[in-house]
Amino acid sequence: MTFRVHVRVVPRPGLLDPQGQAVAHALAALGFPGVGEVRVGRAIELELEAEDRATAEAAATAMCERLLANPVTEDFTVAVEG
Repeated sequence: MTFRVHVRVVPRPGLLDPQGQAVAHALAALGFPGVGEVRVGRAIELELEAEDRATAEAAATAMCERLLANPVTEDFTVAVEG
């Protein structure tokens, strides 16, 4: 079966996120009040062949742990469709 996998990678809470800080300052300068902490990450979409949803999720998690996310500085979530 083919599954669509959505991976979201973000910096861990408490770690410096210069991109997030720049976006937060820019939003305030553009007149958008009330914006709190901003975290900038990345989204990755994969099309993955697997026997079932659990196998697809396990494979995507292994991909994140080995390549797609830095386990020291980033957290990730995996969502499987299909």
